[in-house]
Amino acid sequence: MLLSLSVRDIILIDHVELAFRPGLNVLTGETGAGKSILLDALGFALGHRGRADLIRKGAEQGEVVAEFALPPDSPIRAELEEAGLPDEGDTLLIRRVNGEGGRKTAWVNDRRCSGEILRRIGAHLVEIHGQHDDRGLLDPKGHRALLDAFAGAEDALEGTGQTWRAVSAARRALDEARARLEAARSDEEFLRHAIGELDALDPQPGEDETLDTRRRHMQAAARVGEDVTKADGALGPQGAEGPMNDALRWLEGAAGSLEGLLEQPVAALERALSELAEAQAGVASALEQLDADPMELERVEERLFAIRGLARKHNVLPDDLAGFADELRTRLAAIDGGAEEIAGLEVALTEAEGEYDTAATALGDLRRTAAARLDAAMAAELGPLKMERAVFTTAIADAPPGPEGREAVTFTVATNPGAPAGPINKIASGGELSRFLLALKVCLTTRAEGLTLIFDEIDRGVGGATADAVGRRLGTIADKAQVLVVTHSPQVAARGAHHWRIAKSVEGGITTTRVTPLAPSDRTDEIARMLSGDKLTDAARQAAKALLDG
Repeated sequence: MLLSLSVRDIILIDHVELAFRPGLNVLTGETGAGKSILLDALGFALGHRGRADLIRKGAEQGEVVAEFALPPDSPIRAELEEAGLPDEGDTLLIRRVNGEGGRKTAWVNDRRCSGEILRRIGAHLVEIHGQHDDRGLLDPKGHRALLDAFAGAEDALEGTGQTWRAVSAARRALDEARARLEAARSDEEFLRHAIGELDALDPQPGEDETLDTRRRHMQAAARVGEDVTKADGALGPQGAEGPMNDALRWLEGAAGSLEGLLEQPVAALERALSELAEAQAGVASALEQLDADPMELERVEERLFAIRGLARKHNVLPDDLAGFADELRTRLAAIDGGAEEIAGLEVALTEAEGEYDTAATALGDLRRTAAARLDAAMAAELGPLKMERAVFTTAIADAPPGPEGREAVTFTVATNPGAPAGPINKIASGGELSRFLLALKVCLTTRAEGLTLIFDEIDRGVGGATADAVGRRLGTIADKAQVLVVTHSPQVAARGAHHWRIAKSVEGGITTTRVTPLAPSDRTDEIARMLSGDKLTDAARQAAKALLDG
């Protein structure tokens, strides 16, 4: 609810302070006095672009400050939290300044904020309706949401949205699985061939190094085998061993006659023969190892080259071939099991679609029931507004499935018997449109706690009993929400609980708009002026009193 509005240096207003109240607040005044300036100022405070010449002539900047009451459960609190703006409790203070050059600056609870955030907050605070309103009630894009609000379809909408998201997720998972399977199947022939090669070769980790070492030893043996054989001969009985044994035998025969003179040479020779025997055994062992199968080198090289060839082919290290084979087997298993996975995902999608169908059907039934109730309520409202022959219809058509169901909703009207029905904003004339909008708002305003509704000359083109009916309907809305109405109709003005007169004066060549709250006695004269013009008569005053007493 709007508590107060302060306007400074905006168009024709130098400074105005207004304190608004619950119920029906009426703003009256002569044409051109500046009634719409207050609405422009409030719209500017709520983030609207505003007129290019918004600043009052001669002023450096224009400023609007609006204070609103904030109910505990207001959705604005979530907007404040998301935007990082302070929550001051029971009230919300908005201040916006338009400086020279069109620079606009806004504060919410004394914290700077952007125009986008201001507009989001303002959408929860104020609704503005007028004869030429192309938003809200006149915009077919919003008709479904209005019908859902009338139907109390919040839970059904939430359930439908949840099941739609489940359908979307299931369909996305199925599409991704199908894409994976299609891509994998294009590699299936390669996978089976590669796995067959790897399984046939069966390379083991570390085998490459083992084979390489064995190959180098065998290559070395081929080069040095002849020299080792010669060394074996030189060390054997036909080589060094024979002469050394002869020398030992000769020295041992002479040693007994020389009283120990040959003990040391004999001992040395014995040690040499022992070392020679050890060397001869080692060389013989080496010869035995070098004496391998001539085909072994070929077999070792063939396997080594096969392992390294596969490693190059698959761009992996030889020791990683075994692990790479496991990866290929996993990919092949995914292909073999892909059909089973897809079958399971298809079942999940079917189940999700079934749940969505149930939720969407229930939502559609709720909408159709509510549409019948809304049409009946509109018929009851249009009669007193002197449009008893008009027919309002909530048309529901099929729409592509989505998170908000499968229906498109359009408000249509036929203003005369036998006339074709059409969209409300295309068929109704200006005066008729005002009354249609008012009737719709009466029917649709079911939960408007904390909301301020503004009607800008919505009673234009009607008078007499019809204008009185308009005033009564505005009063009905004001029982549920704060209403501000700019009006030229005395019948509407008389229904107001609070009344302001807007007047224009010229002082020193400068035009200024003044806003004056009216006491009960002043209201009589203002409504009499609206009835008779500038010249007040006793008859006009009596008529004004009758309206106020009615």
